[in-house]
Amino acid sequence: MDDAALHSLLRDVREGTLAPDDAAARLRRLPFADLGFARVDHHRALRQAVPEAVYGPGKTAAHCVEIVTELRTFGSPVVLTRASDEQVAAVLAAHGDGQVTSHAPAWSTVTWDGAPARPGRVLVVTAGTADLPAATECTAVLDALGFRPRVTADCGVAGVHRLLATVDELEGADAVVVVAGMEGALASVVGGVTAAPVVAVPTSAGYGAALEGVTALLAMLSSCAAGICVVGIDNGFGAACAVARMLS
Repeated sequence: MDDAALHSLLRDVREGTLAPDDAAARLRRLPFADLGFARVDHHRALRQAVPEAVYGPGKTAAHCVEIVTELRTFGSPVVLTRASDEQVAAVLAAHGDGQVTSHAPAWSTVTWDGAPARPGRVLVVTAGTADLPAATECTAVLDALGFRPRVTADCGVAGVHRLLATVDELEGADAVVVVAGMEGALASVVGGVTAAPVVAVPTSAGYGAALEGVTALLAMLSSCAAGICVVGIDNGFGAACAVARMLS
């Protein structure tokens, strides 16, 4: 349930196309629905401008189906992240209109009921091709939330001229997501070029001393480019939500 859906519900009651009892039945499920194994937060979009998402790991395929079904009750965007092949197959069997975006052999994102188009030019920049799984998760969530992000891949500092070729895009962006592993230096470079908010995503890509993303995380947190927002390792979903909050 988001702000537009709530207004639509009240308007339907006022115009007589929805009976008050039916409206009350819908509102009875707010602010959350208790499924026993999960309490589905229908009010999150009203509070935060970003609806609740379903995190696949640790859940059974049946859990995912029930939660997705409940979230779709009010027509807000629904996102299932880090879903396994089994979970994807189960939710598509129940909700065949889902859009599947695969990021890696191990997991995918599935979205339903995308939000209307939102203004805002969002650029997602990756340091390397190995950073695309987190970047693709980010763009899938941004798409579901109504943004139309542009991806510029493989612009790491080892060949920084590749990034400088996109400087006009950086200057014209309303928000930039930088996705980088290794030493994570790209976030500082981008933060020094654009005035737009920069959300940095450290990834687990890199050799031994990269420490599965810890080195990039610490480098981004220590950036000399002031004001960069940093999310957790490989957290493309969190980066998309940060952008949505900034531009809401």
